[in-house]
Amino acid sequence: MDLMLNGKRALITGGSKGIGRAIARQLALEGVDLVIAARNAGELEMAAKELAEETGRKVVGLVVDTSDDASVKAVVAGAVAALGGLDILVNAAAKPGGQAPPPKLAEITDALFFDDVNVKVMGYLRMAREAAPHMAAAGWGRIINVSGLAARQTGSTIGSIRNVAVAALTKNLADELGPKGINVTVVHPGLTRTEKTASVVAARAAATGMSGEEIERRMAANVTIGRMVDSAEIADIVAFLASPRSVAINGDAIACGGGALGAIHY
Repeated sequence: MDLMLNGKRALITGGSKGIGRAIARQLALEGVDLVIAARNAGELEMAAKELAEETGRKVVGLVVDTSDDASVKAVVAGAVAALGGLDILVNAAAKPGGQAPPPKLAEITDALFFDDVNVKVMGYLRMAREAAPHMAAAGWGRIINVSGLAARQTGSTIGSIRNVAVAALTKNLADELGPKGINVTVVHPGLTRTEKTASVVAARAAATGMSGEEIERRMAANVTIGRMVDSAEIADIVAFLASPRSVAINGDAIACGGGALGAIHY
């Protein structure tokens, strides 16, 4: 299927590593020119160079702190200047989750909560607020928010709150921006294999005396496909949502964790 993405222009936050980088790579392979944005300038420079060499597309790295309004305004303006416009925004910048046990009630401070929510929820809102006018002026756009399956399960109080909030943000933006030609969707990855997975597995294996294979089996015990989903497989879904082919999906959440056992969502 031709996703009709060749020549589109995208800005991906959290694009230097993990799921964000996998999304950037897949979009570039589909013919999209990119700005990838993150906090670490060195990681951005390396990622942009490697992605450009692999895909042959224009890939520019720009530093951003999505918790800061001035930084967000600057990165969107910089992306528009670098690419000549903006068609696609992928929000993937967030505090990492799933690598350590989430804090219990007594351990949740105001600062811990608001720092997390400011980066992910308000950060996504800030990015959309700056990007949407450029898309509306062209009469077409896609905004894809990367959230997570903590929106549908307990275990991490802050994780659930922030991810439910991203889903609510998505639907509100879709209702407002849909008439302007902009579709807004949210994807909920579960535990996903990225470049950090091997070290996480090794640390847990060392702490428990179990084999790495047993640790991975336990990590994926509630996944119906029997393994962790790879970040590249999340990127395939996001690439479709970023394309004109996805016009029938707006405001909705797409779970992409390999199928969680038990619950029915409708």
